Amino acid sequence: MKTQYLAIVLALLVSCTAKQETNVEQTPEPPYDLVKPKAEWVARRVQEASTRLSQTEGGQIVWKSMEYHGGLEKWWSNGPVYFRFNYQPKPGTGVVRDTYELADYWSSRTKHQRVANSSEQYGFDGQDFWYAPDSAEFPYNTRFWALTPYYFAGMPFVFADEGINLTKEEDIEYEGSAYHVVRVTFGNDVGDAPDDYYVLYINQTTSRLAAIRYIVSYPAYFKDGGHSQEKLMTYEGEQKVEGITFPQVHRTFMWEADGTIGDYVTDITLSDVEYRPDTRQSYFDQPQGAYVMKGLAE
Repeated sequence: MKTQYLAIVLALLVSCTAKQETNVEQTPEPPYDLVKPKAEWVARRVQEASTRLSQTEGGQIVWKSMEYHGGLEKWWSNGPVYFRFNYQPKPGTGVVRDTYELADYWSSRTKHQRVANSSEQYGFDGQDFWYAPDSAEFPYNTRFWALTPYYFAGMPFVFADEGINLTKEEDIEYEGSAYHVVRVTFGNDVGDAPDDYYVLYINQTTSRLAAIRYIVSYPAYFKDGGHSQEKLMTYEGEQKVEGITFPQVHRTFMWEADGTIGDYVTDITLSDVEYRPDTRQSYFDQPQGAYVMKGLAE
């Protein structure tokens, strides 16, 4: 009898365990609600970027610069980054643009709040550009500006994305040091202004990004084609946040046709930098009452 009793108990235990295992297998994984990507996603994307960039000399130089600034794996693993981007043009050269921004570099989303009035917001949710409230009047094109600080603050890491061409050019001497020069261009279907380009100055010894030259070809500003005059933007100072090295200050100058630095036109400070890994996906949703922009000129 004891033997029969033990056999029945063991059978019941096996049956219960099998049911539990079946239930676990049949229970779907809940939707992933954090903006911060999973480690396995990051590892796969880093490997893809590493393979792609290793195929050209320009890509290899930019990869080393990413390593200097903290590494692409950490850049994506840290989750969305929050910062204040305070753009202060010299009198007569432009409009002040000063916002707190949360940027999701994993999925290319962003949300701004104006420092002067936090109720006025704008951003990109991955599909649409929007601003809120729908009655707000901004003194600049918020569609253009939604991703502009995102791009400047995210260099050199933003150049790990697909659709980007990295071409090594002739080395130069800049402010007494030797620099690699890498030209960045874009595929025809990349972004609102695929004719934009950047020219990166990357220190030959340290691989630190020290400055960029760039143009603006945004079609709403240049309806007949063409682009702005080149500018030179410096990347000055360092602030290390969760293993990633950001600049502190940008100074912007006009770049003359003869290859010399022209007028000093803009001061920019990057401050209040912090990662917010607990951010939920819904943060980047359009707020109630937002206006969805329908064209490049809005």
